[in-house]
Amino acid sequence: MSVLIFDSFLTTTEIIDVFDDAAVIEAMLQFEQALAQAQAAEGIIPQAAADQISAHCNVRNYDIAAIVVASRRAGSMAIPLVKELTKAVAQADKDAATHVHWGSTSQDVIDTAAVLLTRRALELIDSTLLGLIRRLLDLAGQHLNTPVLARTLMQPAQVTSLGFKFTGWAAPLVRARTQLRTVAHRALQLQLGGAVGTLAVMGNKGPAVVKRVAAELGLAEPQSNWHTQRDEWVRLGLEVAVLAGSLGKIAKDLSLMAQGEIAELAEPSGQGRGGSSAMPHKRNPVSCMIALAAAGRTPQRAAALLANMPQEHERGLGNWQAELAEWPGLFISAYGALHALREAMDGLQIDSARMLVNIEALQGLVFAEAASIHLAGVIGRPEAHRLMEELTSQAVSSRQQLSAVVVAAVKTDARLSGKIDLPTLEALFDPVVATACAANLAGAQLSSLQASLA
Repeated sequence: MSVLIFDSFLTTTEIIDVFDDAAVIEAMLQFEQALAQAQAAEGIIPQAAADQISAHCNVRNYDIAAIVVASRRAGSMAIPLVKELTKAVAQADKDAATHVHWGSTSQDVIDTAAVLLTRRALELIDSTLLGLIRRLLDLAGQHLNTPVLARTLMQPAQVTSLGFKFTGWAAPLVRARTQLRTVAHRALQLQLGGAVGTLAVMGNKGPAVVKRVAAELGLAEPQSNWHTQRDEWVRLGLEVAVLAGSLGKIAKDLSLMAQGEIAELAEPSGQGRGGSSAMPHKRNPVSCMIALAAAGRTPQRAAALLANMPQEHERGLGNWQAELAEWPGLFISAYGALHALREAMDGLQIDSARMLVNIEALQGLVFAEAASIHLAGVIGRPEAHRLMEELTSQAVSSRQQLSAVVVAAVKTDARLSGKIDLPTLEALFDPVVATACAANLAGAQLSSLQASLA
């Protein structure tokens, strides 16, 4: 697969190599070799023919670029590859050449190759995802009691725990890892059905051949071919898409918290990372950029997989091919986002002092709900809510801390004076105290997430 420059800078060489043109052809040849050996073991073709076919299933012996070009006219990459494999075998043994690709069809070899490559891609995703999850859980444990502003509709809302935010980021990733493993167990299966999926050419030995080929390639044995029944395969792709969306959520939050005016978190810097061609002071969140780019493109890829599921009869016309074209990009993009955020979290810079400054700059307004609930114990919720609206307006107009305004009002209000414990009321305006509920919830969730990883 040739990856355009604007794709390649948003991902890594490792994942590009998984779906490289040579890797695709090599995987197709793996299928042809396994098929020949399985058929020989079942007495369908001579063992000598299987050995000749196997001997010529070396990707280095083929002009990959020429095969790609020829496939445009043939309508399938398998056709020119099988032609070249047959030609190579014929030069050594003409009889053996007649048994190349026996009883199989183009979709068998291409789908199975895609499965083999996807398995490698998932191994990369799983190991990097595990590393990112562990890092987030470590950060969560370290910052259970670190106060930070929670924001709703892009506005300051209340004080929460930074650890609570980190566990919130980690939880969907833990679920994604579990789902990917579960779905992959079903989706990573051999494709082998022959022309119309009935294994007709191999007769009653067809199922035994399927069993042997699946075992040789380390793939699940299918109950039947899935040439146009794409549900399990597409479901795997959609789980990758959901992962990309969860990564985008993390990147969105991180990029907002890294804005210069907020400056609570920052990606690692140095070595040319996140610089600007015009402004030396810039510190661009490039990991977030990569993850958000993936999240922005993934829905279209996922939609393409779904849109192309209604495939005609026993072989799709254009829709299977469209699915194939979208598939590598989905994994390449998602892994790029995953790798980028792993880098960001490994070197994440946390400014807890700035978090407190941002809380204090709001004059205690983010504690208004807690104070209102406390006052409601004496004067009822509607009256407490009305009073706190007045007091918050007074604090804003006078540029005072809300705590001072509330304490003064309590002292002068006959309904409240002597009935409210002032130290308890004042403690409600302490950012560390305000994190207690979030910290407790995060601690419980953290233990659960760690247990699920184990």
